[in-house]
Amino acid sequence: MFLISFDHELLLPDMLLHVLHNLRMEEVLYHFLGCHVLGMLLFLLFRCFMSHELDLCSLIEDFGSEEKCRAYLEKLRWPKGITCPACGSDKISRIIARNQFDCDGCRYQFSATAGTIFHDTHLPLWKWFLATYLLCESRKGMSANQLKRMLKVTYKTAWYLSHRIRAAMMETQPKKLRGTVEIDETYVGGKPRKHRSRPDKQVVIGIRQRNGDLRLIHAEDAKSDTVRKIINENVGGHVEVIITDESAIYPFALSSMRGKEHRTINHSREYVHGDVHTNTVESAFSLLKRGIFGTWHKVSAKHLPAYLDEMCFRFNNRKNNYLFRDTMLKLIGSPNLEYKQLTAKIEDAA
Repeated sequence: MFLISFDHELLLPDMLLHVLHNLRMEEVLYHFLGCHVLGMLLFLLFRCFMSHELDLCSLIEDFGSEEKCRAYLEKLRWPKGITCPACGSDKISRIIARNQFDCDGCRYQFSATAGTIFHDTHLPLWKWFLATYLLCESRKGMSANQLKRMLKVTYKTAWYLSHRIRAAMMETQPKKLRGTVEIDETYVGGKPRKHRSRPDKQVVIGIRQRNGDLRLIHAEDAKSDTVRKIINENVGGHVEVIITDESAIYPFALSSMRGKEHRTINHSREYVHGDVHTNTVESAFSLLKRGIFGTWHKVSAKHLPAYLDEMCFRFNNRKNNYLFRDTMLKLIGSPNLEYKQLTAKIEDAA
């Protein structure tokens, strides 16, 4: 037990160092503080490099060459240092002439694009980066024809490129919606034709959490059983209120437990009654249809889910200042989507 007398004129830092010196811990403290400060500086530098907000001018300046794009992919893949994909070793040598790395442990050679969607691509990386940025920042989407003109590529290349980026944007395990949730349905595509009783339209179910995320789901039909399954897959148990219009499908689609939380708005008389309205989900429908009519012009039933996923991803990340970086991370981790899979018939692709 130590008895320590304090001098009132002695400052607190000096007192602490005096005590640590007596306990032979002064060198340990200096070493700990030095490592901690150095680690914080490296972390802040990394955050500044990885997380700065981009605009188009900055994108062209920062990623205008293959070398800059490869360096960025390297930082995204291995933020703590390059490791071998085969054995996990961090003892890596750089082969500058071939833009590759060589593992000193297992002698496996790899590059920054190995095992990613960018591997063996015939398109320059800076065009990948530019296409990704354009799809992220265009509120109503970007058509393949527009990408063709801007990137100076063929329509086939632009179409395939945009679909591969859309596939990476898809949320694999989205969180279920909660709080106040609005549900509505809309119909897209199809035109009235001669000798047809009704146009061939596709059903889209929209579910939006107020001040939260959006879900747009391509449904086979608008029957209550189909809508019930979609609601149960996307709405969690902590929902407070479910708001719909007075369509006849929703009382049957909502289970007895969810029926207690159900509120409706009669659009034949009013569009808003206090907090009861479906305006927020309908605004998302408006954005979707502006994308279909004004940007893509025509969307097939087979590829409609991909366009819906893109619209939801961009909408749910509309306040994300680092959307480009997060999308690039998803591209790095996404599996490759083959062209034959995109062009296959629905029954063959299933």
